[in-house]
Amino acid sequence: MRRFYRVCAVLLAAMAVFVLFGLDNSLTVTFYTVDSGRLSAPLRLACISDLHSCDYGPGQRELLDAVEAAAPDLVVLTGDILDDELPPDRAIEALTALAARWPCFYVTGNHDAGMGETVAACGITVLDCTFQQMTVSGGDVRVYGVSDPRTHGSAAFAGQAAALNGENAGWDGTSILLAHRPAFIGDYLPGGYDLILCGHAHGGQWRLPGLPGGLLAPDEGLFPKYSGGRYDMGGTVLIVSRGLARESTRVPRLYNPPELVIVDIN
Repeated sequence: MRRFYRVCAVLLAAMAVFVLFGLDNSLTVTFYTVDSGRLSAPLRLACISDLHSCDYGPGQRELLDAVEAAAPDLVVLTGDILDDELPPDRAIEALTALAARWPCFYVTGNHDAGMGETVAACGITVLDCTFQQMTVSGGDVRVYGVSDPRTHGSAAFAGQAAALNGENAGWDGTSILLAHRPAFIGDYLPGGYDLILCGHAHGGQWRLPGLPGGLLAPDEGLFPKYSGGRYDMGGTVLIVSRGLARESTRVPRLYNPPELVIVDIN
């Protein structure tokens, strides 16, 4: 009997250590490279998603310093930067600092649908089913943005995505689509974009070491197909950020630390 209790104690201690390590919410930075074949010099993007107005220290310096260290050419924000339950102050602080330093492009998420004016007031370009074209050192680039279905209603969403796809038809420069929800990839792929950036899934919330994918994501249920990472789809690359929410989540993240995504497009 004593041996049984000792074994149980060891197992419980091992489980506690496993969970403790898994609850580490230190910010991570993930780098990707995408070959568009259309740029003569690399373009670096920092992708911020699903901040949910969370706290990254005084002045949001933990997050801002990580972006600064990556030295991006521009910053894109794929929704849920603000939150419909938490005060906006920390998100506004981060947005204002980002806009003062880099060109920034944003699309709404399901939790900050209708908050585009607040974001724009920080100096951020809000892409409400529109695009911005720019010339960078490596060539011409378009950044498209489709608003979350909650912004204008689900009935309008497919038509808005199709309209952006049509705008990209025949465009021979580099094309990037910002969208919040990866579950609607079927609406985005006909656009033929070089790169699609999404968030929303929070990495599946729980991930296990050595196994791909996460446990649960909104709109996709258990073992979601697009919970976080890179997905190659013919000539289009989909990258899904695991997002930056930490203390705001009702279920703690497990082996799924918050993530800043950096993408080099060649």
